[in-house]
Amino acid sequence: MKLKPEQLGSQLKRQQEALPVYLVTGDEPLLCGESIDAIRAHLRHLGFTEREVMHVDAGFSWDSLLESANALSLFAERKIIEIRLGSQKLNKAASDLLQKYLANPAPDNALLIVCDRMDRSVKQSAWFKKVEQCGAVVEVWPIEADQLVQWLGQRAASQGVQLEPEALQLMADRIEGNLLAARQELDKLALLYPGQRLNAEQVVQAVSDSSRFDIFALTDAALQADAGRCQHILQVLRQEGNEAPVVLWALTRDIRMLHRVIRGVANGQAWDTLCQRERIFGKRKNLVRNATRRLRPEQLEQLLDLASDVDMAIKGQRPDDPWLLLNQITLALGGCQLPWRQALD
Repeated sequence: MKLKPEQLGSQLKRQQEALPVYLVTGDEPLLCGESIDAIRAHLRHLGFTEREVMHVDAGFSWDSLLESANALSLFAERKIIEIRLGSQKLNKAASDLLQKYLANPAPDNALLIVCDRMDRSVKQSAWFKKVEQCGAVVEVWPIEADQLVQWLGQRAASQGVQLEPEALQLMADRIEGNLLAARQELDKLALLYPGQRLNAEQVVQAVSDSSRFDIFALTDAALQADAGRCQHILQVLRQEGNEAPVVLWALTRDIRMLHRVIRGVANGQAWDTLCQRERIFGKRKNLVRNATRRLRPEQLEQLLDLASDVDMAIKGQRPDDPWLLLNQITLALGGCQLPWRQALD
């Protein structure tokens, strides 16, 4: 049977006996991880107290699956055999062996197969159809942008927190589909404001108070013209293994936002209307207002040109260090005079 992640819990509750095989496939880490955890918990409840993990690589022998299934355990009567398939594809011999096992599965074993998103050819393979026939297939897809706000609202409500529409949209904009980050933020809000209804400014305050060295802290420090803090945060981000393209995305997003706001003010649009349109809330309003008074549209356009250089450096099309260029962007965004970038003055 095929199941969506949101259907899995209710389906497991109805099962009094374990299925011989469960397969979780997809590339959304949070939803895949939660589906796997739910299956493991269900099987433990049914008495599968032992777990053996097999990582499939080019040298993996599928005969070890049969050996594990036939091995008698001294510690438990029932066992989960977890096969970490990753992006590996089954050849004909492996496919035949898996089908042979599923034709007569050991009653005290349950297979849990975990793999990356499968293409059409794999879904049409004989072994996949056999798994679908005698077990459960949980196919995980990323939450699309137009579904993210609804997903966040439902998730927050399940944790006892109510978020106003503006707060939900703000969080959706910040996480950009990173559901692991969304879970962390919602967990924090549930601890800080249990059973409360939160607006956008409260969400901004909670996130900024607990995220000192994230990418958004870097952009806020740049808007605040705090050069020392910009360099410190950028250094920490690099040391912690953050990717340069993600930092570049955050900086260019704010540069474009500032450009739109400055143009809007010049055209006579009301400040509050601009903030509402650009989803600028809380303390960030003052940061953005001060930055728009300090920067000119021409400077921001030249910063976007510099951002293009960073993108080329990341792709190896320029000899520059992208992190040094990112440092230039943050300093210039903060209003520093850079003698080697006089065009930005």
